[in-house]
Amino acid sequence: MKKKGFRRSLIATVVAGAAFMAQPAWSEQYAANFKGTDIQEFINIVGKNLDKTIIVDPSIRGKINVRSYDLLNDEQYYQFFLNVLQVYGYAVVEMENNILKVVKDKDAKVANIRVADDKHPGLGDEMVTRIVALYNTEAKQLAPLLRQLNDNAGGGNVVNYDPSNVLMITGRAAVVNKLVDIVRRVDKQGDVSTQVVNLKHASAGEIVRIVESLYRSSGNQAQMPGQAPKIVADERINAVIVSGDEKSRDRVVSLIHKLDEEQASNGNTKVRYLRYANAEDLEKVLTGFAEKLEENKDGGKSRSGGRDSKINIMAHVETNALVISADPDQMRTLESVINQLDIRRAQVLVEAIIVEVAEGDDVGFGIQWGTEAGGGTQFNNLGPTIGEIGAGIWNARPKEGTFITNPNDGKVIGQNPDTPGDITLLAQALGKVSGMAWGVTMGDFGALMQAVSSDTNSNVLATPSITTLDNQEASFIVGDEVPVLTGAQNSSNGNSNPFQTVERKEVGVKLKVIPQINEGTSVKLTIEQEVSGINGKTGVDVTFATRRLTTTVMADSGQIVVLGGLINEEVQESVQKVPFLGDIPIIGHLFKSSSSGKKKKNLMVFIKPTIIRDGVTMEGIAGRKYNYFRALQLEQQERGVNLMPNTQVPVLEQWNQAEYLAPEVNDILERYKEGRGLDTKMRKTDSTLKTLEKNKQKDAGHEHE
Repeated sequence: MKKKGFRRSLIATVVAGAAFMAQPAWSEQYAANFKGTDIQEFINIVGKNLDKTIIVDPSIRGKINVRSYDLLNDEQYYQFFLNVLQVYGYAVVEMENNILKVVKDKDAKVANIRVADDKHPGLGDEMVTRIVALYNTEAKQLAPLLRQLNDNAGGGNVVNYDPSNVLMITGRAAVVNKLVDIVRRVDKQGDVSTQVVNLKHASAGEIVRIVESLYRSSGNQAQMPGQAPKIVADERINAVIVSGDEKSRDRVVSLIHKLDEEQASNGNTKVRYLRYANAEDLEKVLTGFAEKLEENKDGGKSRSGGRDSKINIMAHVETNALVISADPDQMRTLESVINQLDIRRAQVLVEAIIVEVAEGDDVGFGIQWGTEAGGGTQFNNLGPTIGEIGAGIWNARPKEGTFITNPNDGKVIGQNPDTPGDITLLAQALGKVSGMAWGVTMGDFGALMQAVSSDTNSNVLATPSITTLDNQEASFIVGDEVPVLTGAQNSSNGNSNPFQTVERKEVGVKLKVIPQINEGTSVKLTIEQEVSGINGKTGVDVTFATRRLTTTVMADSGQIVVLGGLINEEVQESVQKVPFLGDIPIIGHLFKSSSSGKKKKNLMVFIKPTIIRDGVTMEGIAGRKYNYFRALQLEQQERGVNLMPNTQVPVLEQWNQAEYLAPEVNDILERYKEGRGLDTKMRKTDSTLKTLEKNKQKDAGHEHE
C-alpha cells in the first residue's frame, strides 16, 4: 500500500513539473496543470495535443495559472481550452480548413464564426451566431432587453431585422442558448383569446364606438398590446367580438352587457339626410321592405306575448331626407339598407365616332343628230335630247307678223307686228345639261355633242358624346326639323278653303344610350345611333338619307368598340346606240351615247365608354374638352377675322383646375411642376455648357492653325 501511494505521488509530481504532459494515446485523456505558463506556450501545447493548426493574434500576451485534478477527454480538453481563453478575454474562431484562430473577444463577432441552429446549437464558450424568428412579439422591442444580458463590449451582439421580424444573436454558445430560451419563453400570446357577445337591443357599431371612445379618453392606448382589448363589430349578426387577455375581456364584456339595454321610450325616430339617393324613390323601396320587417317581428312577438311593432317612413323632398320611426333593431336594419343604397353612382361618358368616306367618278360622251325632214338619233342617258333642244330653239325664234287682207277683194291692207319667241322650253332643256353641250347646224342638218366628267369625294366625321348616370337613359340630337307634307285637299269639289297638313321630321345626328356598369371595368351599352340628312326634292316631296344602328354591346372602360358599318362599291355603265351602226369602230361613236360611273362608300360607327367614379376623373375629362375649345378660340383670335381686324373674338375663361381638385392632388401637381421647371433649368444649363465647350474647342483649333 505504501508503494502504491508513493507511485501516485511520484506521477503527480512529474506531471506538475512538466507543466502539462499528455497521457498515452490509447487513453486519450489529459491532465491540465499550469503555473505561471506563458499563454503562447499554452496554445502551442493544446495545438500539438489536438493535432490542430492554431494561428495566434500577435497582440495576445500574458501568463496563466490553471490546476485540474481530473483527467479530460478530447471534447472536455477542447472546452477547457476555450474556457481558459474566455477568462483571459480571448476567443477561438474555427475556419473551414480546420484551422483555429485565437483573437480578442471584440474581434471574434465580426469574424467567420459558425451560424448555429436548433440541431447544432454549440457548447460552452464556442463563438456562434443564432437567427431567431419571432411570431408574437416585435423584434425591435425585445432586442434592447437582450443586449443587457449579452457581453456587448466583448464578442456578444444582438441585432433586430424588422422586415422579417427576426433577431440575430452573436456570442458564446452558452450565453446565446440562454438568450434563445428567454426569447421563446417571452414570444407567446399568453392567455389572449376571443369572445363573441351577442346584443339584444343595442347596435353593434354604436357599442364599439362608445367602448373605443372610452378607452381612448382613459389613456389605455398607451398600455401594452396584451392589456388593451380589441373590439370589432359584426353588423351581420349584431354582435361584438372582443379579443384580449382574460381580465381585459371580462371588463369589456361586463360594460357591453350594461350598455345593451332597451331604450326608455318605445318609439325611436330618426331623420336621415341622404347624400346621393332620391328621398321619394328610396321611400318606396323602404316601405315595401318595412312591411316584411313588421310581419316577421309581429309574428315573433305575438307568440311571446310582446307588443306589435309599426314602422313609419316619410320622405321630405325639400331637404332630401327620410323621417323613420321604428324599434332599435328595425332601425339598425333600415339604416344598413340605406347605407348600401345611398351611395355615389358611377357615371359613364359615351363617345360615338361616325366616319363616312365616299367617292364617285362619272364619265359620259354622246353625239346626237337630226334633220328637218325628221331623220336622226336621240339618246337621253346624258341629259337633254336633241329634240328637246331643237324644240326649244324653234319656240325661241321670233314670229313674223301675219298679213291683213280685205275680205271683199282679198288685197293686203296691212301686217300684224312680229311677236317674240318663247324661251321657256329652251331653258328647261339647257337646265338638264351637265358638262359640255355643243350644237352645230348646217342647212336643215343639226348635231348635238355632249361630254361630262364628274369626281365626287366626301369625308364626314361626327363625334357626339354624352354623360349619364349608371342605368339612366340619355339622348342627344344635333340637327334640324324639316317640314314634310303629310296630306292635302283639292278644291275640285267646290271647296273654297283647301288645306295641307305638315309634320316636322328631325334630321341630323342622334344618340340614345343606356349604360349598365358591371363588376369591374366593363360596361353594357344599349345604343341607338342615327345619322340622317336631306337628299333632295322629287316631284312629290323631299327624300331623306338615314343611317340607323340599334344594338347592345359589352365594352371595357376606355375601349373603342366597332358597332357596325357599310362598305359599298358600285360600278354602272350605260350605252345607247343605233344597232349595227353604233358597233362600227371609230365611226360608231357618231351613232351612240355612253356613260360610266363608279361609286364607293365606307361607313363605320364606333363607341367608346369611359367610367367616371369620382369627381377628380370628371374634372380631368371636362378640363381636356374645355381646353380644346379654348385653344380653337385662341387660334381664331390670333388669326383674326377677315376684313374685320378690330373685331374681338369671344374666348372662354381659363380653366382653374386647382379650385376643383383636392388639396393633396394640388400638392402633387405643384411638386411635379417644380420638378419639371428644375429639369428644364438643368437642361438649359447643360446645353449652355456644351455650347461654351464647343466654342472653346473651335477657338483652340483656330489658334493652332
